[in-house]
Amino acid sequence: MIRISRQNNLKRAVAVLSRLDSFRDFSEVELTGLFDSSLYEIKRFGKGEIIHLQNEICQYLEIILEGKVIVQNIDMNGNVLTIDTFIGGDMIGANLLFSNKNVYPMTVTASADTTIIRLSRELTLALCRKSTNFMLGFFQVISDKTIIMTEKLNTISRKTIRQCIFDFLKSERYRQGSDVIKLALSKKELAERLGVPRSSLGRELGKMRKEGLVEFDAWTITIKE
Repeated sequence: MIRISRQNNLKRAVAVLSRLDSFRDFSEVELTGLFDSSLYEIKRFGKGEIIHLQNEICQYLEIILEGKVIVQNIDMNGNVLTIDTFIGGDMIGANLLFSNKNVYPMTVTASADTTIIRLSRELTLALCRKSTNFMLGFFQVISDKTIIMTEKLNTISRKTIRQCIFDFLKSERYRQGSDVIKLALSKKELAERLGVPRSSLGRELGKMRKEGLVEFDAWTITIKE
């Protein structure tokens, strides 16, 4: 983790924040005035660097200024389940900051070089008081993350690997408007997203190919039936 000079980078951070919907009620001058040096931190993490360990206490609302972050559960056997992915403009810790059990339930890792601004509880409350729009955005993040967690748990507990693959393909076919699904992630990342071992995903895709259900290569999966 690399600490960044506050004075040299606050202006750039504020410029990024002022373009986000949650901060649209604030001018850059207003945000700069709110960001007292004791109420925020700006930090940079290299690709693969752990941002938060499981069971670490959540002390800040974090907003990604640039980069990409993944939330993963790693079991005792080393199996990895990617719960969620965050990109520039996303908030991390909104659902934990004011909780009675404010600890990260899973590991948070930078999957690319990432810069984050950390807002204290006091600053987060001040932003909520000054802007209904910010407060609504904050609540929406909490609600959305609860839904994502629920859906992920349902996927793990109730569905076979094939059902998980079909659900992914149906969702992507609707989003991309094509039976040829272009993959924006590797097979390893897809396995982590579905919560299955990479080898199990490969075997099931192989079975589906033999049954004439799909065809695939490194970059696409084509739905045949």
